[in-house]
Amino acid sequence: MARIGRPQEQALTLSEIERDELERLGRSQSAAHSLVRRAQIILASAAGEANTSIASRLGVSNPTICHWRKIWFEKGLTGLYGEAKPGRPRTHDEERIASLLRTVIESKPIGATHWTVRSAAATTGLSKSTVARMLALFNVQPHRSKTFRLSSDPLFVDKVRDIVGLYLNPPDHALVLCVDEKTQVQALERRQPMLPLGLGYIEGVTHDYVRHGTTTLFAALDIANGQVMTQCRARHRHQEFLGFLKHIEANVPSDLDLHLVVDNYAAHKHPKVRAWLAERPRFTLHFTPTYASWMNQVERWFGLITQRQIRRGSFISAKDLVAKIEAFVAAYNVQAKPFQWTATSDAIFAKQERLSKAICGTAH
Repeated sequence: MARIGRPQEQALTLSEIERDELERLGRSQSAAHSLVRRAQIILASAAGEANTSIASRLGVSNPTICHWRKIWFEKGLTGLYGEAKPGRPRTHDEERIASLLRTVIESKPIGATHWTVRSAAATTGLSKSTVARMLALFNVQPHRSKTFRLSSDPLFVDKVRDIVGLYLNPPDHALVLCVDEKTQVQALERRQPMLPLGLGYIEGVTHDYVRHGTTTLFAALDIANGQVMTQCRARHRHQEFLGFLKHIEANVPSDLDLHLVVDNYAAHKHPKVRAWLAERPRFTLHFTPTYASWMNQVERWFGLITQRQIRRGSFISAKDLVAKIEAFVAAYNVQAKPFQWTATSDAIFAKQERLSKAICGTAH
């Protein structure tokens, strides 16, 4: 007598490799939820669990269980990833996109230094929105540039290792100070009062100003705690630099050696400065490589005070400028934190090599 009723479902068996992959997908926290659920369905079916039980436990319908069992028998593991969904076909093929990128990266527009979205669209025949989307997708930014300067110092390697060694492994019983001067800080008074910041509009500052003189800001940054020792002087000759060294000497305990990181400004190497230092063996100067003043951490602090106090300030006199600089320094030192230097000597040399190869056209 023929069997009446629904036919018995085919048993689902898994190889060891398939089981391992399904278990990985079933536990995944990063894969798509739908893919995780499909893997759990196949694992449960292979374990002999009934469709109704699987559907109830996983919150899906019986037809869904049957559908993914069928897909498994037909396509195996790859079938669980699903097929491409119907939708609008791609407007541009890979070759047109590659042509756009080659145009923007490898050439210059006629009569301009760099490509814009409009000029690239006009040249390639793509729409402005497509060009903008593709440039953003591949992180190509022809509208931006950054400055650099390779050091030509013959002692570049030795100086880099010396200064990086101070930053990453400072000597015992010594203070490492990054010393420099910010010259020609102008006391600019805005000709009209500033418009205050408000809801929906930014602070307004007049573009014109009255000059009330300048000052030179000498600073010594302690790399251990981030605090800064400063002096404002009218000029920036070797006499003023020597005066700042004396100020440092008077404010640092005599039992500590002093290692000063400085750049190659002429005042730092003046014979009178050298003679003064020769009489004080606890002072040691470490010169940054030529065109590498970025290695001096106090330059970063100069950027902070420029951004937070000087650039948008309005000063009625040079004396007022000095007073506000001193107030900023006092407030900064209360909550100062050291800058975290992370670049090793080898990392700096590797970057120098990459830039050199790019300039010579040999970079890959």
